[in-house]
Amino acid sequence: MAAFLPFALPDIGEEEIAEVVHTLRSGWITTGPKTKQFEDDFALYLGDGVHAVAVNSATAGLHLALEAIGIKEGDEVITTTHTFTASAEIVRYFGADPIFVDIDPDTYCIDADAIEDAITSKTRAIIPVHYGGLACDMNRIQDIAKRYNLAVVEDAAHAFPTLYGGKVVGTLESVCAIFSFYATKTIATGEGGMLVTRDSRIAARARVMRLHGIDRDAFDRYTSDRPAWYYQVVAPGFKYNMTDLAAALGIHQLRKAAQFRQRRAEIAARYDKELRALPLRLPPDGAPGDEHAWHLYVVQVTHDSPINRDELIRKLFEAGIGCSVHYIPLHQQPYWRERYHLTPEQFPNSQRLYEGCVSLPIYTKMSDADQTRVIEALRSIVGK
Repeated sequence: MAAFLPFALPDIGEEEIAEVVHTLRSGWITTGPKTKQFEDDFALYLGDGVHAVAVNSATAGLHLALEAIGIKEGDEVITTTHTFTASAEIVRYFGADPIFVDIDPDTYCIDADAIEDAITSKTRAIIPVHYGGLACDMNRIQDIAKRYNLAVVEDAAHAFPTLYGGKVVGTLESVCAIFSFYATKTIATGEGGMLVTRDSRIAARARVMRLHGIDRDAFDRYTSDRPAWYYQVVAPGFKYNMTDLAAALGIHQLRKAAQFRQRRAEIAARYDKELRALPLRLPPDGAPGDEHAWHLYVVQVTHDSPINRDELIRKLFEAGIGCSVHYIPLHQQPYWRERYHLTPEQFPNSQRLYEGCVSLPIYTKMSDADQTRVIEALRSIVGK
C-alpha cells in the first residue's frame, strides 16, 4: 500500500536549514538580528509604507492589535462564526464580546451585509477573516467601517500572498492585518505571525507589548549606547516575541512566497479541471484583480453525492489520504454556543458549508503523482 499522503507539509529547503544553523552558531537565538531582518524584509515585500512586527503567533498579533486600538470590557467586535476560535477568543481577553455573523455563501468569507445589521452602540471594531486564501469584500467592509467609525483588523492568517483589487492584503485601508506562519500555512516558521500596519503608533505599541511592556527588547539593549542591563516597564505586557530561530526560517520562506503561491495555484487549477464532473462543489476563485493564495482547497459534497461528508473523509483516510474540515464553526463549539446562545439556524450559510466541506491536500511538496492519487480516490468514492 502507498504511504499515507498527509493533508499538509511545510516546504523547508537547504537555505532555511543553513540559516537556522547559522543562527544557532551565532549564539543569538531569541529576538535579535534575524527577527529584525525578517520584519524589514516582510515590510519591503508588502511595500506601501507598512510597518511589520514579528510575533510568536497570529493569535498574539490579533491580541496586540486589539490592545493597541483600545478595546475594553463591554465593547463589541464583529467577526464571523466560520473561523478558528482565535479570531474570537482574543476579544474575550479584554472582557469584550465577539458578535458572530454568517458568511457569504459564494465566497465563504464574512457577509458584509450581516456586519452592518449587527452594529450597535457598543461596536468598536470588525475582524474580517480571509478564508482559505481568498480576500473578503474589503471595499464594502471599509465603507461600513468608515460610516460607523469602526476599526478594521484583518485576520489574514490564510491570506499570504493574497491580492484584493490589485493590492496585496496587508496594504489595504485597515488599521492592521495579521498573518500566520504556522506549520501548515503558505509560508511557515513552525509557529509565528506578523502584525502589519501603516500606523507607526500602533507598531510602536505592539513592539512594547509583545515583550512584557518593556520599552526596549533584548536586541535593542545589547546594540545601543545605553547600558544593556537598563530597561523600563511602561505597561503590563505579554510574552509574544518571535525568536531568531523562527525568523531564520521566515527569511527564506518569504523569498519563496511567489513560487509557493504559483505551485499552489497550479494544484488548484488541476483540481478544478479534474473534479468538475464529480458531485462536488468546487471552491470559489477571486474576482478580476484578486489573487487567491490557495492556502486551502475546500470542496463541498452536493445533494447528489452517493455519500455524505463524514463518509467521504473516512474513505479518503482508508485510501491513505489526509484531509481536514475548515471549520467546525464557532456556533457549534460549546463555549461560544453556550455563552452567546448560538444556534445553527442563525448561521445557515456557515452551517451548510460545515456539513458538506472537506479540505483536500494542497501544498507545494505535493507531486503530480500525489495529486493524481487524490483525484482518483475521489472519482472512485463519489464518481457515478
